[in-house]
Amino acid sequence: MKLKEHVYLMADYNQWMNQKIYEAVNTMTPEKYHEDKGAYFGSVFASLNHICVADTLWLKRCSVVLQTYDAYAPIAALPMPESLDVFLANNFNDLKDRRVLLDEALLEIANLLTDEALLQPINYQNSKGVTANKTLFNLLMHLFNHQTHHRGQITTLLSQSGIDIGITDLVFIQPNIN
Repeated sequence: MKLKEHVYLMADYNQWMNQKIYEAVNTMTPEKYHEDKGAYFGSVFASLNHICVADTLWLKRCSVVLQTYDAYAPIAALPMPESLDVFLANNFNDLKDRRVLLDEALLEIANLLTDEALLQPINYQNSKGVTANKTLFNLLMHLFNHQTHHRGQITTLLSQSGIDIGITDLVFIQPNIN
């Protein structure tokens, strides 16, 4: 599998899972999804928000390569989050709109990327000011892994509230080989 194909698969999986999560959370009352459940970011809402914050940060750090794609324009227009726990939205629908914007842009970008672009170096500073140099591919894999990590926390919180989102395995959306 080419790098590009793997990035597209991961972007597709993330969009699918995010849709499932947001549909499940939409069945909850605002009081329930804002309730501090002792998770790392407290509530379901704060955890969903954190994923959007982190995605925005990582995609903006990758702008040196991604800005050449028209599909990046919606992300370029977003302000850089000031911290990992800043709230990007005050309500569920606005946060869902941000998630949809990020997922659609990421999927479209993934469709356009080449293996050569994915091997381009990205120099950035993390939130503590430490400089790093990684390939775009490695940073996108981190973004996808980070989403999966926090979605796992959210599915646990949903399960504790009696909500089962169903199948979450990547292998479920992978096509069978001949």
